[in-house]
Amino acid sequence: MPFEDTYQQFMEEHIARRKGERRSRLERGPFHAEKLFLQQVWFPLMGNLQHLHPEYEVMDWRGRSYFGDFAYLPGLAEVKFMLEVKGYGPHVQELDRKGYCDELNRETFLQALGFRVVSFAYDDVAYRPGLCMNLLQMLLGRFHAAASPVDRAVLAEKEILRLLHQQASPLRPVDVERHFGINHRTALRLLQSLCAKGWLHPISRTSGGKIVQYGLVRGVLLYVD
Repeated sequence: MPFEDTYQQFMEEHIARRKGERRSRLERGPFHAEKLFLQQVWFPLMGNLQHLHPEYEVMDWRGRSYFGDFAYLPGLAEVKFMLEVKGYGPHVQELDRKGYCDELNRETFLQALGFRVVSFAYDDVAYRPGLCMNLLQMLLGRFHAAASPVDRAVLAEKEILRLLHQQASPLRPVDVERHFGINHRTALRLLQSLCAKGWLHPISRTSGGKIVQYGLVRGVLLYVD
């Protein structure tokens, strides 16, 4: 089903299930930034809008209602995300000191409730959706079980990229072996696959040209279409 039809059905279903202010917020709209996130990031990545709850209400630490852009609740205890799209103006330029404190306190409170708060800049959603998709895929890939051996290989590749970012230095095959508990041949196959896709490059530090490390291609995760 095309995105527009999927989105229309998605909104109608949530409006039908709600009452009072929760319903009014969805009926009022418009949700330009939120819809753009679904259209350019979530739907191309996931292929559906399942388990997303728009304008998700929680009570904050002051007993006041707070509506997050989207809650992602697929029914797994360890997967509970609050997704936000934040414009530079209302979330930075227009905030006073108290508003800034409230923003940070709200995120900490949501974390205490068990949500993983994931915020995307509106400019990235609008002009660099590939970056948002890549980062979101790396994050969700840690929690979603793979459906096939091919999918598991892709998730392993994403985990290698995450490991490389954490380590902040080139990876050796033995680093991958230890991290996954796999043999040398499998580690090399994963690293070489990432090289073939243009994400990593081999590094030789010997006179004979033997490849001993693999580094991240500069800028590869800064923009990915």
